[in-house]
Amino acid sequence: MNIEDFRNYCIAKKAVVEEFPFDETTLVFKVMGKIFALTDTENDFTMNLKCIPEQAIELREKYPNTVLPGYHMNKKHWNTIVGNGEASDEQIKEWIDLSYDLVVQKLTKAQKEELKNM
Repeated sequence: MNIEDFRNYCIAKKAVVEEFPFDETTLVFKVMGKIFALTDTENDFTMNLKCIPEQAIELREKYPNTVLPGYHMNKKHWNTIVGNGEASDEQIKEWIDLSYDLVVQKLTKAQKEELKNM
């Protein structure tokens, strides 16, 4: 997966917006104002994705060159995925889906209802 495929996959999800809230190179994807994915547009392709804490450790062990503790994020809940080809595009899409779903689960009841009606 490359950065363009990553962007297209993220932005196609329901109610997702993209923005640069931190600086001119950190592209952030949000659902209902909450971050579920981000990447740097200038350096080697990596992406930060939210993860289930227990699964985060398992993935880091299974993919030691690809799945790292979340760079500049809560390392318990976020992984940095290196776009080096070790994980398949389908696997990365599953991780993006999980990250999105984890964020949606934490939305307020009102936000969930608004998302449902979009």
